[in-house]
Amino acid sequence: MNADTSKNSDSASSQSPGTRRVDVLVVGGGFGGMYAVYRFREMGLSLQAFEAGGDVGGVWYWNRYPGARVDLPSIDYSYSFSPEIEQEWTWSEQFAAQPELLRYIDFVAKKLSLRPHFQFNTRVNRASWDEARALWVLKTDRGETWEAPYCVMATGPLSIPKEPDIPGVKRFKGRLLHAAKWPHEPVSFEGQRVGVIGTGSTGIQIVQEVGPKAGELFVFQRTPSFTMPMRNVDLDAEYMAEVKRHYAGIREAARNSAVGGTRPQSTRAFFSVTRAQRQALLEDAWKQGGLAMLGTFSDLMLNEEANEQVAEFVRNRIPEIVKDPVTAEKLKPKGYPIFARRPCLDSSYYETYNLPTVHLVDCLTDPIVEITEKGVRTESGEVELDMLILATGYDGLTGALTAFDVVGRGGRKVNDKWKEGARSYLGLMMEGFPNLFMTTGPNGPAALANIIRISEHDVDWIAGAITHMHKNGLTTIEPTPKAEEDWMGIVRNLAKRSLINKAKTWWVGANVKDKPQGLTLFTGGFHAYRQYTAAAVQDGYASFSFGPAKAEAEREPRFAAGDSVTGV
Repeated sequence: MNADTSKNSDSASSQSPGTRRVDVLVVGGGFGGMYAVYRFREMGLSLQAFEAGGDVGGVWYWNRYPGARVDLPSIDYSYSFSPEIEQEWTWSEQFAAQPELLRYIDFVAKKLSLRPHFQFNTRVNRASWDEARALWVLKTDRGETWEAPYCVMATGPLSIPKEPDIPGVKRFKGRLLHAAKWPHEPVSFEGQRVGVIGTGSTGIQIVQEVGPKAGELFVFQRTPSFTMPMRNVDLDAEYMAEVKRHYAGIREAARNSAVGGTRPQSTRAFFSVTRAQRQALLEDAWKQGGLAMLGTFSDLMLNEEANEQVAEFVRNRIPEIVKDPVTAEKLKPKGYPIFARRPCLDSSYYETYNLPTVHLVDCLTDPIVEITEKGVRTESGEVELDMLILATGYDGLTGALTAFDVVGRGGRKVNDKWKEGARSYLGLMMEGFPNLFMTTGPNGPAALANIIRISEHDVDWIAGAITHMHKNGLTTIEPTPKAEEDWMGIVRNLAKRSLINKAKTWWVGANVKDKPQGLTLFTGGFHAYRQYTAAAVQDGYASFSFGPAKAEAEREPRFAAGDSVTGV
C-alpha cells in the first residue's frame, strides 16, 4: 500500500499557502531513516524524509576517510527485517569497509525504492509543534514548510562533527581535512607532510592507512586509546551460504543479547577463575581479535580491579609491537578504565609507528598551543605541515537535536529541556513534545549496542504506537512526567554502577565545551531495553498521555491496524 506523498499536500484548508502536508516527517537518511521510510510507507502513510547529505547512508555517506571500516561484524551490521535482502546480499569481509557499506546501502535503497521519498541536500532549520492543529511544522533551508501529525528524528547518535577547540584552525594555509566531512574525490598523501589530530577509533583507522603512504606523518595524540587487533578476514562463499541458511537464528540471538549482536558474552566473573586461566582466556581473546576481550568476562565494566588487570594486559602488548620503548610507553592508555571509552579495533596501528616517517607527538607532555598558517604549534615548537586531518569526533547523542530549534508544547525547546542533560522516556519520546519520536535517542542503549538492531527496534515500536493511535482515534501521544522521571531514575542508577563514568568521553559529553556532563545511555543491555519498551506497550501505554481525535484530524486510517513488515 504505497502512498503518494503528494496526496495530502493540500488536504487541509487550515494549512498555510505553499505548505505541504503528509502523515509522517522523517529527519535523517541513515539506517534508521531508511527503515523508517520503508516501514511507514508500507503502512500506507504518506511521508517525506530529509537528509543533509547528497544521498542515503548517514554517517557512511560522510565518513569516506582512508581506512573507514565498521567495527562490528558485517553480518550483524545489516538489516534483519527483509529475508530477501539477507539472501541477495553477500558480504565480502568480516568487517566491511566504507565502500562496501555504501554499496549495501545503495542496494537496499534501490531494491525498496526509498530515494523518491527523500529530499537530499536539505537541512531542517526548525521543527515546531502546532498545539491548536496537533501538527509538527518543519522548515527547511530551502525555504519550504512541511506539516505532519508525526515527526521522527532518525538523526543518529553521531551526525554533528565537532570542531577542535584549538585556536587558529582557520589560519592554516595547507589542506585542511575533516574526517567526518571527507572529500568524495581521492586524496593523495604521497610526499606530503601530514598531521592527524585525534586518536580515537577514526584517528586510528586513518593513521594506519595514511602512515605508509605519506612523506611524513605526525600524530598529535591527546588521549591514547585502547585498541585491539581486528583480525579481519575475507568471507568465503561456503561460510556466507551457511550464514544465509541460518540468518533467522542469528538475528534472534542478536535481538536477545546485551549488545544486539552475536559477539560472544560470558557470565564468568573475572575473579571466579584462577590467574593462569584468566591469562589464557585473555591470550585467546587477543588472538581471536575483534571485541572478543570485552565479552570474555561479565564484570569488566563493574569491577575496577578486574578492569585494570585487563587494561594492563592490553598495555603490555604494545611494547611487543612498537620497537621504540619511548614511543611504546607514550602509546599506553592510562588514567581511565579500558572499554570506558569506545573500544577501538586496528589492523596495523602500532606497527605504523615502526616506520621512520611516522612520528608520535605526545600532547599530554607537549600540549598543542595553536594551529598556525604553516602547521601545528606545541609548547616545544612548530611542526610544519602540508596537510592537517582533524579526527576530533562528534557532538554525540544529543548534538543532532540541539543543532537546530526543536520546539514543543508552550514554546519549550529541546535545548531548554536538555540544559542540564538529555532527558527522555525510553530514548524514544520526550514529555512536552507530543508525537515527536526518536530512533537511537539519548537514554536508550545507542552507542553501547548494534545501532542497526536498535534502529529497527525503535522504528517498529514507533509504528506500533502510531497504529495504536489510529485504531483508537487518538491524536497525540507523549510520555507522562512521572514515566520520564522514573525512566531517568533507572538510567541514572544503572550508570552509577558502570565504570564508563570514569572516562572523559563523548559518551558522557566531556568532549564538547560547556556541554552537560553525565552518562545519558541505558547501560542495562539491549535485551533488557527491549523488555522495558515491550512492557510500555503491554500495559496499554499507561505511561503515556493521549489526546483525543479532533474534527480536523478525524479520517479513516489508510492502513490496517496491526500491519507489520516481515519482508520486501
